[in-house]
Amino acid sequence: MAEISTLTPSPPALGDPHGAPSLPPPSAVHTAPSSPSASLMSGTLESLSGLGEDGSSVGSDSEINGLAIRRTDKYGFLGGNQYSESGEKEVRVEVARQREMKWLDMFGNWDKWIKHRFQKVKLRCRKGIPSSLRAKAWQLLSNSKELLDANPGKFEELEREQGEAKWLDIIEKDLHRQFPFHEMFAARGGHGQQDLYRILKAYTVYRPDEGYCQAQAPVAAVLLMHMPAEQAFWCLVQICEKYLPGYYSAGLEAIQLDGEIFFSLLRRTCPMAYRHLKKFKIDPILYMTEWFMCIFSRTLPWACVLRVWDMFFCEGVKIVFRVGLVLLKQMLGSVDKLRELQGMYETMERLRNIAPDMIREDILVQEIISLPVTEALIERECSIQVRKWRESRGELTHQPGRRLHGTRSIHECKRRAASISSGGSFSFLGSPVPPPGPLRALSGMPGKRGRERGREKKKRKPLKIISKHRH
Repeated sequence: MAEISTLTPSPPALGDPHGAPSLPPPSAVHTAPSSPSASLMSGTLESLSGLGEDGSSVGSDSEINGLAIRRTDKYGFLGGNQYSESGEKEVRVEVARQREMKWLDMFGNWDKWIKHRFQKVKLRCRKGIPSSLRAKAWQLLSNSKELLDANPGKFEELEREQGEAKWLDIIEKDLHRQFPFHEMFAARGGHGQQDLYRILKAYTVYRPDEGYCQAQAPVAAVLLMHMPAEQAFWCLVQICEKYLPGYYSAGLEAIQLDGEIFFSLLRRTCPMAYRHLKKFKIDPILYMTEWFMCIFSRTLPWACVLRVWDMFFCEGVKIVFRVGLVLLKQMLGSVDKLRELQGMYETMERLRNIAPDMIREDILVQEIISLPVTEALIERECSIQVRKWRESRGELTHQPGRRLHGTRSIHECKRRAASISSGGSFSFLGSPVPPPGPLRALSGMPGKRGRERGREKKKRKPLKIISKHRH
């Protein structure tokens, strides 16, 4: 795979992140999708692996030695856009300890907390998981710890497999591009890059039908910053299969579909930004592909990345949609801001190079929490966009109904499976679980409780009537 470094549109041959810009043998790259959206996306995906015009990193010994005089920040960054200055607000020791004790108490009775006190778990995730406990919390929230415990020795077994050469070659060339200013990945061939290779290779063996996608590398790297390779692998599996299914598969249907959902939600939440992007014909996949596929790990200041991931593991893809909508609202949501953006080029530059000083952690999190974009709203919009897709492009290969909205849906799915295997009836939080329907299977919170669920119940009725006419 040739070095990928620019943001300019690529040749049509690069139709998805699995491919390469040079033309390898037909067997070495997935067939590119024929839709206009997919060809537009190809240039955006190049940015997932580009660092600079020369494709350089800080990985050589001389460069590492040159940076050694500068101390890392508290997250391990030596420099770069995600380096955090020391002026950040610090949490008092007694407050941090109190939060840790609350989380340790939850760890001791995790299933009961999810079943009976999920709103409290969600609130604590929104406040931010203590850094000392983040690794364990992410594993419990994603249910990857159970996968790890149920598959002893599986990761080592996958490592011993030879793997497909076409994927291994691309993975190897991508290693030095992942967070090159972080102490864990700065040295070429260092332990961070070695573990990253192990995880990404193991996934190609675990899911040979999917192989490797360049956007998986930064996601796996973030996990590795917090936990050992085997734990990070199973966490990556849950992200790929439960939280964002289809995002990293050939064809890119899932991310294209979510792009349409995202743009429709933007019309509801920030009409001014919607009209501006519509005016200059800026397709959502041109800017939201890296945001969504990398879960903002390459976009936001690092303190914000961690807060977003805390909420994402708890509440699911809803958080990813909300973050993207908040960013567009902040950058394109006023007349003054749009006055500076007179065309497509200026707008794309703003969206692809978000200045860290534009984003304050506390304001961003509060905006994310308060944005009225719910799981039910996303699923209803999904059904609309699927219908439009089928009418204009034919049947989807990707099945959007497989997505689970965060930790409670994942645990609900686990409990349902356990009940079915034991031959019993299943209920969750005292309410019968509705039978899976198209696009709704396992998608929302089953108990019709809470203000958020109550508001959405009223809005669903017209759509049910439409649905009957449609079928």
